[in-house]
Amino acid sequence: MPASRAMTSAISPAPNLNLVGVGVGEKLVDGRRTGIMCVKLLVRAKYHEKHISEEHMLPTLIDDMPVDVEEVGVFRRFDAIPDPRSRIRPAQPGCSIGFDDPTGTMAGTLGALVRDANGVYILSNNHVLANEGALAPGAPIYQPGLVDGGNPATDQIAQLTNFVALQPGGTNQVDCAVAALANPGDASNSILQIGPPRSAGAAQFDMVVQKFGRTTAYTAGQITSVDTDMTVQYESGSYTFVGQILVTSLDAKPFAGAGDSGSLIVERGTNMAVGLLFAGSPARMGPDSRGEPEFSRWKHCLPTNSQSDPRRAAPLA
Repeated sequence: MPASRAMTSAISPAPNLNLVGVGVGEKLVDGRRTGIMCVKLLVRAKYHEKHISEEHMLPTLIDDMPVDVEEVGVFRRFDAIPDPRSRIRPAQPGCSIGFDDPTGTMAGTLGALVRDANGVYILSNNHVLANEGALAPGAPIYQPGLVDGGNPATDQIAQLTNFVALQPGGTNQVDCAVAALANPGDASNSILQIGPPRSAGAAQFDMVVQKFGRTTAYTAGQITSVDTDMTVQYESGSYTFVGQILVTSLDAKPFAGAGDSGSLIVERGTNMAVGLLFAGSPARMGPDSRGEPEFSRWKHCLPTNSQSDPRRAAPLA
């Protein structure tokens, strides 16, 4: 029987249907290691002897070595994760996006898809989509960003719709903007390697979170501070942010780096969205540091009304 047919057939104790691999390893008894080396027969499903006909029984010895039958299911390939800096269609949260930066050095991360009565939008930072408020609505947004090889003639995916202006003399709660997709089919709500956000909620101290960003890809971290007030340096000046979240990486790899701005932060295990990455401290994000990036509070970042105000709503889930 062809292998492809065997893999899709109903499970049977017949070795030509059930046996999927052979190896050498340590014999296990009731899940316990025995220290005895054996031939491993890997099967899709393990059957009690009384349900196996004599012709389908597997040997108990091979070349004088004991045999251990282990149930492993069906081996399948792992899907490759696209390079977040490449052109991805449909584009997914976690991939490179950016505006037409005259310096050719800018790219950020697509955070999420959101919607209101007028359409579907990309959510990211003001400084990723609107150049810190310097761009006018209608400005083109590219995927990938031009610094990552995006082509202005072929790679426009959205146009800037609205942003929350940064307040130099007051306090800020978010760094966020939205851009309307030209074709909703050009983007998916499924975050690279993570999947779609399932809900939106409040961040909690000690919560374990994860993100996928254009630069550092997948990372996991833990919220180490909430309701945090801080001053953040931008190209256009310094801005005070209140009610922010700090996250520290769970391992030696930095949680985020330059170019990850805009990444959606979700709770690991539930995919509940809790924040939007927008800044980090270089002193805490070097190669030997776990880093503590700051986040805009999620609840202020999404569009709902007819003006596509990027401060309220729900993600596409």
